[in-house]
Amino acid sequence: MKKILVTGGLGFIGSHTVVELQNEGFDVVIIDNLSNTTISVLDSITEITGKKPDYYNLDVRSKSDLKTFFDNNKVDGIIHFAAFKAVGESMEKPLDYYENNLSSLIYLLQEIKDRNLDNFIFSSSATVYGEADSLPLTEDAPVKKAESVYGNTKKIGEEIIRDASNAHNINTIALRYFNPIGSHETAKIGELPLGVPANLIPFVTQTAAGIREQLSVFGDDYPTEDGTAIRDYIHVVDLAKAHIAALKRLLNKDNKKSFEYFNVGTGKGTSVLEVIKTFEKVNNLKLNYKIVDRRPGDVMASYADTTTANRELNWKTEKSLEEALASAWKWQLQQK
Repeated sequence: MKKILVTGGLGFIGSHTVVELQNEGFDVVIIDNLSNTTISVLDSITEITGKKPDYYNLDVRSKSDLKTFFDNNKVDGIIHFAAFKAVGESMEKPLDYYENNLSSLIYLLQEIKDRNLDNFIFSSSATVYGEADSLPLTEDAPVKKAESVYGNTKKIGEEIIRDASNAHNINTIALRYFNPIGSHETAKIGELPLGVPANLIPFVTQTAAGIREQLSVFGDDYPTEDGTAIRDYIHVVDLAKAHIAALKRLLNKDNKKSFEYFNVGTGKGTSVLEVIKTFEKVNNLKLNYKIVDRRPGDVMASYADTTTANRELNWKTEKSLEEALASAWKWQLQQK
């Protein structure tokens, strides 16, 4: 049975991916320093799958701790989620983002090189495309100057991985996410930001639950149909399954190059106001929201052309926006 390391495996996307890995019969070992999650997620994963993954509370930025981990654990593949991920916060704390997101990646790749490990999957982002020249975005779209520090860490991260994989023959895949939302159907795991949410959906659900007084919509003067920004919202379970497909591609040596990258989205753009109206409809609620100024680092519109991922990974999304928003609210209602 193949053993897979998941860094940041107790986070939002990481926890859902751990569940899907275990459902597929993989052994999983998690590294997470609990900087943006809680240890209770480990029990929730165990409840869903009936199997408790191995877990180490350590920081990937610690070279010595990372070395000790690999001294004691043999793994067949690595999925690297551990990173700071809020666009707005990254503009306020650039040095924190560069240190955390890049040093952890470099230290991990050094261990992979030194131990002749293989099969590395990187949690990347559609932010590497910046403001799109044309839509939908294909993998051939130019990688531009990043609009945010967060986006720049993903752009630089991909460059580091490309150089390392070429020089040291490490087979790697970067998955460029669009906007993951929703929760597991059991509502035992979901998106649980510590503090004020940085993403739209937890802010929506917390406003609906009365935790937040009002939802801010950042700008209604974009050149879109309703003036609000457009994104590609993908159910987190569909996104988790894309990681399984990418992992199998590497394990089966089906990759065509040492470094590959794929867009992971639904292929459909939805505006912020459309998301709000859909959430209200599927959950029979009214949201208190107001229009405020645009947020630094945001682009007007971003949604995927998923043709390449569908073909090469033999993967496609299965869940709708309505399902994702209903599951997000179900998850919110479980929070105390």
